[in-house]
Amino acid sequence: MSSFNPLGMLRPSSLWGVYNNIRFIVEQALANVQTATIVKVIACSNDSGLSPVGTVDVQILANQVSIGAGGQMVGTPHLKMYGLPYLRVQGGANAIIIDPQPGDIGIAVFASRDITNVKSTKAQANPGSFRTHDFSDGMYLGGLLNGVPTQYIQFSETGIAITSPANLRISVGASSVEIMESGEVSITAPTLTANISGAASLTIGGTASIAATGEVTITGSDVSIAPLNGGTF
Repeated sequence: MSSFNPLGMLRPSSLWGVYNNIRFIVEQALANVQTATIVKVIACSNDSGLSPVGTVDVQILANQVSIGAGGQMVGTPHLKMYGLPYLRVQGGANAIIIDPQPGDIGIAVFASRDITNVKSTKAQANPGSFRTHDFSDGMYLGGLLNGVPTQYIQFSETGIAITSPANLRISVGASSVEIMESGEVSITAPTLTANISGAASLTIGGTASIAATGEVTITGSDVSIAPLNGGTF
């Protein structure tokens, strides 16, 4: 961060009496206490891969100001801040991975003590110095003033929507996947492919109908179709 010049905010009224003198000193001290601010992500150490929580480099969007000629506010951009840990929703080995991307807008909050040693060891540690409420001890919380997403999970009164752009995919991987639904299950797609390396079983308790406007082919080393309970084809 650039150096802070308290005299740049000095007004004639600041020198009117002991009270205003003390008030000016207190205001300048508070100006050096960092709490939270809005920032833009410049870079992220992770690139949507499977990895531990990383860090971001950010630019503070609210400029520093001083009083120029004629009492006008003169803005000076902050320097970039590097290596801020960012927040991930995670419990144990379970997580939702959404890494920040350049251009994202979010909140930077600043620890009350030096967290350098905690960041490096990921364990309880003494502060690395005596600094307090400093820009150097920032942490990033994402998702503020951003635009309309194109890939998302949306929760609403009508249900849950999982949407991905046409050229991307939704991938589900597990040793066992179970879908349970008390109502109707509908799949609508221009093509449907199922590749099963082992055995497959389909049991239908009610009426089943398969309709096709084109050719239907069933192949196998041993294919058997038989009606149950004396039914007919």
